[in-house]
Amino acid sequence: MLTLRQIEVIRAIMVTGSIAGAARLLNVAAPGISRLMKYSEDSLGIRLFDRRAGRYVPTPQARDIFDLLDTVHRKIEDLQSAVEALGRGESQELRIASVPSIANVMLPRAIATLRKRYPDLGLDIGILKIEEAIDYLLLGRGEAVAMSSRFDHPLIEFEPLASGRLVCIVPEGSALAGRSRITPAEMAQHPLIGINPKDPYGAIMAAMFADAGVHYRTNVKARFGTIVCSLVAAGLGIAIIDEFTVAHGSVPGLRSIEIDAKSAFQTYVARRRDVPLSAFAERFIELLRAEMNSVRLIAAPVPNARKAARRP
Repeated sequence: MLTLRQIEVIRAIMVTGSIAGAARLLNVAAPGISRLMKYSEDSLGIRLFDRRAGRYVPTPQARDIFDLLDTVHRKIEDLQSAVEALGRGESQELRIASVPSIANVMLPRAIATLRKRYPDLGLDIGILKIEEAIDYLLLGRGEAVAMSSRFDHPLIEFEPLASGRLVCIVPEGSALAGRSRITPAEMAQHPLIGINPKDPYGAIMAAMFADAGVHYRTNVKARFGTIVCSLVAAGLGIAIIDEFTVAHGSVPGLRSIEIDAKSAFQTYVARRRDVPLSAFAERFIELLRAEMNSVRLIAAPVPNARKAARRP
């Protein structure tokens, strides 16, 4: 049986009419072409070419197989083109979703890197509430969901994505803007824009104040981080939010302050247990995990920071 390499060499000689021409076409050394040609003829037990005036001419008994060889070669080229198209993501679509806190900053950055690897990949990106993830996955609307918490379900598997922490955000013109750290007791002295305690981050926030024995009151409540950030930037108060929402200075007009309290949390990727992920989804998860693990809170310096920190 002829190998794909033998088919390629025989066709190259047929097209160019010489060993040297075939070598140039295939960008290899001529002696290697000659040896493989002789080996192929010996293996098949027939002479494929006659040498006439320095040219290689197909023998009568071999003419019938050359059309087949050319067909096979074209099919191989079609296969190679299809593989290359798959490598670019052509005619493929990745469907993934995320909760808003991860979708605001982290997801677009991961997608931008994924696009460089698969420039032709179609993307269908959903923004979901936590409770919407079950239907999204079980009904086959997408492959994976980036989640801010996990729950138990027999058909859904949760893989750790990245750990994070909550931070306090204040308007950049606030007296608190120069602070690098703040306590729950200090935060309770300011108008606080709150998150529902039933939400994952809201529960951590509530526990933070409870552990410190501090009573707090939220005059304004909002579920999504983008709204919370906009309210704080508008000067309506301060807030506690996950660091991923405000990473890389994504929200102008805000300062982030570390909190002197337990504020760590874990994020996850949810997927169906019984359905394997595509290569595109696996790569996306790797990139998202790397992006989120690279986040480090850096408190931006402001003029007279020490003086600002001493203000009541």
